[in-house]
Amino acid sequence: MKWNLIAIPEGTAIDVGAPSNLKLPEKKLSSKYAFVGIAPGVLEGTSAFLEGQNEAGLGMSGNFLPGFTEFQTVTAQDKNHVSILNFGRLTLGMFGSVKELRTGIPKYKVWYDPSEAKGLPAQPWLHFVFTDRSGESIVIEFVKGEMVIHNNQANVLTNSPTYDWHLLNVRNYLSLSDKGTTSVMVNGTNVTQIGQGGGLIGLPADYTPPSRFVRATYLNQFSTTPKGSSDGTQLMAHLLNNVDIPHGVAKSFDGKETIIDYTQWVVIKDLTHNQLRIADYAHRTNFVQIDLNRIFQSNKSMSWPVNALPYPNNDMTSELIK
Repeated sequence: MKWNLIAIPEGTAIDVGAPSNLKLPEKKLSSKYAFVGIAPGVLEGTSAFLEGQNEAGLGMSGNFLPGFTEFQTVTAQDKNHVSILNFGRLTLGMFGSVKELRTGIPKYKVWYDPSEAKGLPAQPWLHFVFTDRSGESIVIEFVKGEMVIHNNQANVLTNSPTYDWHLLNVRNYLSLSDKGTTSVMVNGTNVTQIGQGGGLIGLPADYTPPSRFVRATYLNQFSTTPKGSSDGTQLMAHLLNNVDIPHGVAKSFDGKETIIDYTQWVVIKDLTHNQLRIADYAHRTNFVQIDLNRIFQSNKSMSWPVNALPYPNNDMTSELIK
């Protein structure tokens, strides 16, 4: 997909035209907000943003919804419309909060014409989650030719099926708990637990979208509430690690071609402070690195508190052996 991180300034033109076959006049808006987004570089002619956040603190993330997405039909009588390829640009450029978006975006018909998507290796069957600084969050889908807006009750979105299906599926796992059973009497013998975490036995571990949804929902629910931005960022990194797909573990086949699905990049947004953290597959971790040969050669007895090491740092050997 040749993903690009792109900064768009305030006042940039946003194409909100109709399908070309309607032969309607060109229509553009001038963006109210600057934003930063991620778009595939393989698409010819425009940047179709799948991820991003704007200066007002509205964040967006798109997830694939094949098999369920059906975009809206635009007629010559419709006054407001936008291609799904410009949907991210419109929402991040023109809306500053979920409240504004919830009221304003239903006025638009969102359409798709495959002839507009030259270069894309996959169809843009998408649903989107939007969250703002207040924590309010919604999911927008296009199902049976209609725009559907859900309150994001789980604070999670993955790929297919639709959001309401995922919420129903979560109810299959109500027995999950953050508290394990410490011991059970079996035939008069006190059998004790062999480790913590027993309350989560049954948490699905595969990488299908429904399982990732359940895993992220319950881990988010049971995790300790962050005390601030730094804690929140670290928590999100840990939660995302639980749904990060390693290269090679999720394969399908198209004739003789092997298709590998994996996590190509990860983004963490701090909407309060307008901070964005991004890592591609090759830089998914940021571990402290220590050259043990130099440590051994120093012939010194040394000790360092793990939580006081100079994070982040690629190679901190010189600092340790001063």
